[in-house]
Amino acid sequence: MLDFSWSHILIVLIVALVVVGPKDLPRLMRILGQWLGKMRRMAEQFRASFDEMARQSELEELRAEIDAMRKERLQNSILPPEVHREETQSEPPAPAEPPAS
Repeated sequence: MLDFSWSHILIVLIVALVVVGPKDLPRLMRILGQWLGKMRRMAEQFRASFDEMARQSELEELRAEIDAMRKERLQNSILPPEVHREETQSEPPAPAEPPAS
């Protein structure tokens, strides 16, 4: 982030007062505040979407790990091979992913 001291902020405000004028300074500050608010909202949306992608990636990895553990368990079980074939063929389909917001 930007590291401004109070003296830097005071200098910027004095220059803005001289350049813009006392009449238009409140309007300029309001417009700058609105822009900053929009940028913060956009940054929050970006962060939220990035977090959602990371969660989805972790879920996919966990699903793959669980499937691998299931297959390993089936291979190491003492059931006859016919039962293994039936269990692997009757696995439920993967759940549908929720629509992206």
